[in-house]
Amino acid sequence: MTSKDNNTLFGLVLAGGHSKRMGADKSTMRWHGKEQRYYMADMLAQVCDKVFISCRPEQADQIDSAYHALPDNAQGSGPVVGILSALNAFPDQSWLVVACDLPLLDRETIGYLTNHRDKDSVATTFESPFDGLPEPLITIWEPASQPILVSHLEEGFSCPRKALIRNQDRVTILQAPDPEKLMNANTPEDAAEVRRILEQK
Repeated sequence: MTSKDNNTLFGLVLAGGHSKRMGADKSTMRWHGKEQRYYMADMLAQVCDKVFISCRPEQADQIDSAYHALPDNAQGSGPVVGILSALNAFPDQSWLVVACDLPLLDRETIGYLTNHRDKDSVATTFESPFDGLPEPLITIWEPASQPILVSHLEEGFSCPRKALIRNQDRVTILQAPDPEKLMNANTPEDAAEVRRILEQK
């Protein structure tokens, strides 16, 4: 499968993790009235030409038929496998990738990222407000990132952050307009903090 138009942008929701730290499937948590994987897919659909939900092969039949599942097709583990699987499935396509565990992420933050996309970079990403490093799971990955991630995976790395760090001269790194929106919910403690924030709003 290929897409020749580099002006198009496909969306990918990473939902294939095991959620060990949370103790419950983060992709099916309901922060906004529906499972988070579907909430995120619906949000990406507002700015992307087509949206997929990344999953492990055994999860594919658990994805609602109203959405497009994209099972992992690369060897390895971690989020880099999901991103690389998308790049392998559509080799000429650019991807807006978001993790499913970002319950505060909103349309405005996504819009800021797409409006400041640099197609000549291998990726356009945010600087994490929590550690100052590139945030790989709210990133636009261009087709040129594919060989970089292949090499990264072959070296045994499961998180794509190091790939961004190693190639910072080819990566566009943005400051998020509202850093709080980039908060991950990986643990029960994180989930409690997210609930507090959402209740205040």
